[in-house]
Amino acid sequence: MGSTQLPGEELIRALYAEHGSSLLAFVQRLLNGDRAAAEDIVQETLLRAWRHSAELDVERVRPWLFTTARHLVVDALRARDARPAEASAGELPNVPTIDGGADAALNAAIVLDALRSLTDPHRAILIDYFYRGRTAAEIAVERDMPPGTARSRVYYAMRAMRLALQERGVDGP
Repeated sequence: MGSTQLPGEELIRALYAEHGSSLLAFVQRLLNGDRAAAEDIVQETLLRAWRHSAELDVERVRPWLFTTARHLVVDALRARDARPAEASAGELPNVPTIDGGADAALNAAIVLDALRSLTDPHRAILIDYFYRGRTAAEIAVERDMPPGTARSRVYYAMRAMRLALQERGVDGP
């Protein structure tokens, strides 16, 4: 980039032409390969460069861009971690709504939170057993395991679920 001050859109185009590909690669590495999120971060970085164009030193613009992008990545990751995890549509297809009663909705939220805290194998076996209505024998056939193994996995998954619910203040039978 030259030493003259470029107005608005020309500045962004010049910055992107000179630093865009390396900035995108840097941000994408920070985001574990998420290209769409990296493109959003690069766009926000260039927008901030445009907003601060009067203060930018053309000799030090590259470090400023990379530092700003890194800060934006950190902010985005913190924001994502602050949001509650989303449940997939397949996990619990019949989650009660407030129309079904506030208590039912609260109970479903507690159960869902407890399910999320389980290991993937425990969660999968409980979903098969309770929500899909499979017996231990059916699970054994579907998962290609001995029936006794399926029964013991259901047992240990239920113990883990009971503990997870107790940690959330729910006392079971």
